[in-house]
Amino acid sequence: MMKGIILAGGSGTRLYPLTLVTSKQLLPVYDKPMIFYPLSTLMLAGVREILVISTPRDLPGFRRLLGGGERLGIKLEYAEQPAPEGLAQALVIGEKFLGGEPCALALGDNIFYGAGLGRLLTAAAEDAERGLATIFGYYVDRPSDFGVVEFDDNGNVVSVEEKPAQPKSNYCVTGLYFYDGRASSFAKQVMPSPRGELEITDLNKMYLDCGDLRVRLLGRGFTWLDTGTVDSLRNASNFIRDMSFFQKTVVSAPEEIAYVKGWITKKKLLENAEAYGKSPYGEHLRKVAGGRFLEGKLFY
Repeated sequence: MMKGIILAGGSGTRLYPLTLVTSKQLLPVYDKPMIFYPLSTLMLAGVREILVISTPRDLPGFRRLLGGGERLGIKLEYAEQPAPEGLAQALVIGEKFLGGEPCALALGDNIFYGAGLGRLLTAAAEDAERGLATIFGYYVDRPSDFGVVEFDDNGNVVSVEEKPAQPKSNYCVTGLYFYDGRASSFAKQVMPSPRGELEITDLNKMYLDCGDLRVRLLGRGFTWLDTGTVDSLRNASNFIRDMSFFQKTVVSAPEEIAYVKGWITKKKLLENAEAYGKSPYGEHLRKVAGGRFLEGKLFY
């Protein structure tokens, strides 16, 4: 059974002083906490067992916000990352939770949006069940700031490099990864990089060397947002606000996804809406329950 991990650790120094007393993944992105977005991404992929990894300081906040997942029809567990020592470390920390099952790893500060995203994620999950790993490529103007994918003339993956000085393409690797049951054992073989971290790129290279790495490109119609800086956080909020204002679309509403997928009843959805009071987000959930908002059934 596919399981999920949300890595919501780190100190968020690029967002100081906003993150001096709280996790950046608890900061608002327009109308909801940042962690709602990666949580929604995993739920769209059909993942119902999710491990949230964060710092000892911030885990209580995530527990207060999300609880055990009952209100979403999912199961949430929590684990500490005492120090940020690389993205691949999440798969080592989560080894017992994963139990050798396929998994999806989502970074807590990444936002994905696009019509048909759920179908794309479900396909990646199915590939993981078949022993493959999937990463997602997105065109950027400054690929040297990211992990970069190189392709041959037939679109096959040739290499993945971490922040190369001379990028071999403009397609970066986004913060969402699907792996088969070997992920934790591979992650334990990753050696610390010169900056002292267990690099996710080195893990992806292991799958590439086995011939088991696939890249799915997020092309026209998809949006990927990394909210790790003040400007990118503002831009993400503006994007979510514009989608809400112009297209009347609420991006990444976990309760709506749970309801559309049949994981919670209408009664539970209305209970969730009541908990949000008179907020626009709560009103949106009431519209979904009342059948006045069909976007979920069409979009996901």
